[in-house]
Amino acid sequence: MVIQVQHLDLEEQEQLDKIKQFWERWGNIITGVLIVGLLGFAGWRGYDWYQSQQAGKASLLYDQVRLDAQSGDAVKLAESLKTMQEQYGSTTYAQQAGLLAASTFFQKGQVDQAKAALTEVIAEKADKGLQSMARLQLAQILTQQKQYDLALQQVSGSMDPAFEGLAADAQGDIHQLQGKTPEAIQDYTRAYKALEAGLPYRQMVALKLTALGVDIAPETAAASSAPEAAAASAAGPASSAASASSAAQAG
Repeated sequence: MVIQVQHLDLEEQEQLDKIKQFWERWGNIITGVLIVGLLGFAGWRGYDWYQSQQAGKASLLYDQVRLDAQSGDAVKLAESLKTMQEQYGSTTYAQQAGLLAASTFFQKGQVDQAKAALTEVIAEKADKGLQSMARLQLAQILTQQKQYDLALQQVSGSMDPAFEGLAADAQGDIHQLQGKTPEAIQDYTRAYKALEAGLPYRQMVALKLTALGVDIAPETAAASSAPEAAAASAAGPASSAASASSAAQAG
């Protein structure tokens, strides 16, 4: 067998020499960057897998907390909640478990345990909505205990936008109990503006404002007359004619 050796021409040899020089100078750096990149990608994939595994385990433990809450066994509930907080405290499952446990503890008259569970939910920031719910519930308990300043601290901090109206209403209730009517009016006004029109809760806030001498009757009347106008329109000409006939007879 004859091996043919092809000789490089001068231009090709110069290009090859440049490539060799470039690789001798930058090869280690390029290799290092590639390795770091590959390790980073592998680490990201590993972290994603780890998070998935953690979520699955946290879900199972949350089910145990839920079952203990349903059974009404406060001792078992405290144990399963503690395990959840220690192992998966940074997950939303832990926050949900804390809210559930707090409700059960409160119903059983174990107020201190309910407050402790809510405090743990507030300490974790996995879900700001759940954190805000815990703040509102803890504020309600503190208000019942007449710890008004502590209750205000809970609902005066940063809240999820969806709960700002409820937080303002809670502030109004606390200020009202403290005899601070001007502050209560400001709080209720903020709550009324933040809550969506048509919500029964918003009308309750309107009643609080009316009781404090704030006249919001025109806006309330307009809101309440809108469904009536829609119903009359849907009834059609027959309804309008009947109304006109009734009016004529009354006259």
